Amino acid sequence: MTLISVDDLRACARARIPRFAFDYFDGGAGAEDGLARNRDALRAALFAPRVLVNTDGELDTTRSFLGREWALPFGVAPMGLAAMAWPRADVALARAAQSAGAPYVASTPASASLEALSDTAPNSAWFQLYVGKEARITDDLIVRARDAGYDTLVVTADVPRPGKRRRDLHNGFALPLRLGPRMLADLAAHPAWALATLRAGAPRFANLERYAAPGAGTRSLAELMAAQSSGRLDWTLLERIRADWRGKLVLKGVLHPDDAVRAASLGIDAVQVSNHGGRQLDAAPASLEALRAVRAAVGQGYPLAVDGGMRSGEDILKALDAGADFVFLGRPFLYAVAAEGPTGADAVFAMLRDELAQAMAQTGRRRLQAVGTASLPRPDETV
Repeated sequence: MTLISVDDLRACARARIPRFAFDYFDGGAGAEDGLARNRDALRAALFAPRVLVNTDGELDTTRSFLGREWALPFGVAPMGLAAMAWPRADVALARAAQSAGAPYVASTPASASLEALSDTAPNSAWFQLYVGKEARITDDLIVRARDAGYDTLVVTADVPRPGKRRRDLHNGFALPLRLGPRMLADLAAHPAWALATLRAGAPRFANLERYAAPGAGTRSLAELMAAQSSGRLDWTLLERIRADWRGKLVLKGVLHPDDAVRAASLGIDAVQVSNHGGRQLDAAPASLEALRAVRAAVGQGYPLAVDGGMRSGEDILKALDAGADFVFLGRPFLYAVAAEGPTGADAVFAMLRDELAQAMAQTGRRRLQAVGTASLPRPDETV
């Protein structure tokens, strides 16, 4: 198969890795209406192309966000257990983001430690925090992120309890893997993934190992990770985190305009509009639709990021036009490493960059300017 789009990467990934692994990151919550809603909103969004704008030569895809100039207006969203797609996927994605000049958000349930990921992407890595039930673990993760050199902390607010993901339940997916006849057949049908995973070791929650009892196995770590989905995070605790964290602070998982306004009033540096990729509340609105309302509420000057359903350069540009300052993608990067191994991470960055530049040219833009429709050229603009 010639891999020329994220849809191609997804099809290849589905064929190359076991079903339980693919469904783990491809699936959503409930009936997956929220997952579909993200895609429907993006499909419905249209451009108003401008013609007779000189777009010959290299187009400027740089974007300023949170005090940094990035080579691209998009980055890698935090993803737990990325090694389910392919061994050491976290490291491959961090390295690719560093090379592309884009942010990479290391996840609390990553398969590699936050320290290793910071070392891999010292100029690009941010850390995503789940506020768990045990304050000692949350507090120590924040200290570790600071000591490892992270300058941006992304606090995820939309996981008071884990979403019900039917695909995982149907597949009997759990850690450690339950090697019944069905799963053994699945592994036997995908020997490349099985052998690579055997050599690298089973996916694990690397950031939590130091908090488990000595000699704790994968099951104990999985139980510890489950406890990191907690309803303990509230506005008072967020204020305390804001006071203690000296770097940039992003609140991820916001869908209601009033929450975004309140976050801004507390000194949160940016809000990330997100329905968790359709993986939490099935009846949540599409991120793109929520973004428009949030932008109207906070005004044009406040930094907003968005994630949820983006699969192409055109989708990225649509999100920018809808009011985002920056865009994060998750599944496309996992499809890429599942389809092509570690080199897929660089390939998907290049693919999305090329698609974005093509969309810019087709809509009459030489550069990405201000938020939203302000990026459209004036009738007399020729640059």
